[in-house]
Amino acid sequence: MDRRHFLKNTTLASSLFFIPSFIRAFEDTLSSNLGYKRLVIIQLSGGNDGLNTIIPFQNDIYYRSRPKLALKRPDLIPITDDLAFHGALKPLKRLYDQGLLSIINNVGYPNPNRSHFRATDIWQTASPSNMYYKNGWIGRFLDQHGNEPYNAIELNESLSLALQGKKLSGMAFENPNTFYQLSQDPFIKQVTKQNEDTHLSEHNLGYLYKTMIAAESSAKYIHEKNTIKNSSIDYPKNGLAYQLKTTASFINSRLKTKVFYASLDGFDTHVNQVKTHSKLLKTYAETVEVFVNDLKVHGTFDDTLILTFSEFGRRVKQNSGNGTDHGTANNVFVIGNKLKKPGVYNPLASLSDLDDQGDIKFEIDFRTIYATVLNTWLDADADSILNHQFNQLDFI
Repeated sequence: MDRRHFLKNTTLASSLFFIPSFIRAFEDTLSSNLGYKRLVIIQLSGGNDGLNTIIPFQNDIYYRSRPKLALKRPDLIPITDDLAFHGALKPLKRLYDQGLLSIINNVGYPNPNRSHFRATDIWQTASPSNMYYKNGWIGRFLDQHGNEPYNAIELNESLSLALQGKKLSGMAFENPNTFYQLSQDPFIKQVTKQNEDTHLSEHNLGYLYKTMIAAESSAKYIHEKNTIKNSSIDYPKNGLAYQLKTTASFINSRLKTKVFYASLDGFDTHVNQVKTHSKLLKTYAETVEVFVNDLKVHGTFDDTLILTFSEFGRRVKQNSGNGTDHGTANNVFVIGNKLKKPGVYNPLASLSDLDDQGDIKFEIDFRTIYATVLNTWLDADADSILNHQFNQLDFI
């Protein structure tokens, strides 16, 4: 088995904590109790068209700006007197009707960046648009409140900047069984055994060896604690569904993981947007509804909060390719059973008062959402994690 392949596919913490087994067992017992809150983040990568997700179906400007993209009433699911879901979001409407969804409109930040890479970095690090942070907002949370790489897991082959901390980072893998099998490589086992036999200090261990030791330890923990191997819930057949099915298995097994990260790609709809966007929204909505039901069956939904974002929205006017170009402000979905204000959290911004690029003006800084989640849900100090004081919202 290729050692380099193992290391490439296991992005792990930059610092390790060697915890005696009896302390770890005690913490595992605590994490299985009710009240262990978890955050699931879903990124709609590519820049979701929020204006064709939550549609202002009474607004003439919307229809004039999008003569071929604007959705007509038969294709909509009204939720207020002037807003409606895209017709592909019927499963999300069911969650909405149960009071499990809050829609936050006009979310963005000052001096927005329309580059996919830079905008994603800004959202994942919570930096101002004119500053560059090396660590993600979840990574900085782990620095303060984590002790093992598996405290934050991304179901992907590489670790997003969001989960990378200065002292401790989360971990990324696509398949937990493959991850465990790779960790059983004889070379890895030899390194970990040597450390156990010689009791080398962290100072004397090189970064590569520390990473391998953490990988082996985390893989073993996940393999042993993941007891929900085959869910009775029937998930759709798509990549996001596989990520969320694995996430549900971990949550329902009461793994000591605080944050899970998943993503759905394909939202960069510059050309022929209608069919592509509809399919993506249907994939998202159907998968999330099944995921929520899976957690409900196992009694873990009450302690799970789901946050969905995209790195930016799209331009109000359609382009010549029957698509939309990069925009700025967008909607964010928060799903959970502890919402203070389910439904539409705030009205959609004016379509007659756009910025100089023809984009919706932001009204809610996305970092106020992070601050609310950190302080209220994860019981953390948002000011120190976000490197700034942000007002909190009132959705949880």
